[in-house]
Amino acid sequence: MEIRVGERIRDLRKKAGLTQEQLAETLGVTAGAVYKWESGISQT
Repeated sequence: MEIRVGERIRDLRKKAGLTQEQLAETLGVTAGAVYKWESGISQT
């Protein structure tokens, strides 16, 4: 079973009880970047 990077990010974020906005703030990126990672649109 292959898990994609975006799915892994989303799973870990949800387990930590964070929203995309909270994770973005913690990482110093935009919420849009987190959305793109999770949806597989972007990996950078």
